[in-house]
Amino acid sequence: MPATLKLLPAALLASALSACTPTQSPTTGASTGTSLLSGYAQLTPLSSTPVRQFTAAQQVTDPTKTYRAVMTTSKGAVVLDLNPQAAPVAVNNFVFLALNHFYDGTRFHRVIEGFMAQGGDPLSLNPAAQDRWGTGGPGYQFMAEHLNGLKFDRPGVLAMARASAYTTQGSQFFITLAPTPSLNGEYTAFGQVVAGMNVVHALTKNYSNYGPIPGAGADTLNSVQIYVKQ
Repeated sequence: MPATLKLLPAALLASALSACTPTQSPTTGASTGTSLLSGYAQLTPLSSTPVRQFTAAQQVTDPTKTYRAVMTTSKGAVVLDLNPQAAPVAVNNFVFLALNHFYDGTRFHRVIEGFMAQGGDPLSLNPAAQDRWGTGGPGYQFMAEHLNGLKFDRPGVLAMARASAYTTQGSQFFITLAPTPSLNGEYTAFGQVVAGMNVVHALTKNYSNYGPIPGAGADTLNSVQIYVKQ
């Protein structure tokens, strides 16, 4: 594993989603937007409890299908479109981990005002290991799909975090809070927020360009559910 998987702030970068079977159509609350999941069926989880160590991601998605994810956080729900056509490996990886409850209870450990909210590190489950948050993963790494043509031209872009090398993607992801064109061609965009951007903006800002903000907390990602269009 690399020493760190912490995404660099935009200012520094400028300078230097099968084995899954769908269940019945979901009944959703207003917070996730019932209409946004109309015509979708939830994929059955691959495990009943969280699994957080693997050697590789099992193939669980079909790039010809349309997927949505619902992140339930301590601040509310966020609905995201996933883009398996542009980023088949990243989408399959995210869906595989979500279906294994990998993300349940992890924290948004690095949220920078006006930039992005980063999560997906299993080490963030442990408050006592806060000095190592941002360095964990699922036990394997894979190559970035950073030249897929998707742009960081709006808030709510879902992308993979990585260390300096393109081969160091794992489980960590981030959601942009604003257009970040300096990330174009450098990071794998693989989805877009379609509802709940207000929730993303409400996540506790706990990091700055200078490092962690003393005393700031880290909001929890309670679960990630995956839906496929019928």
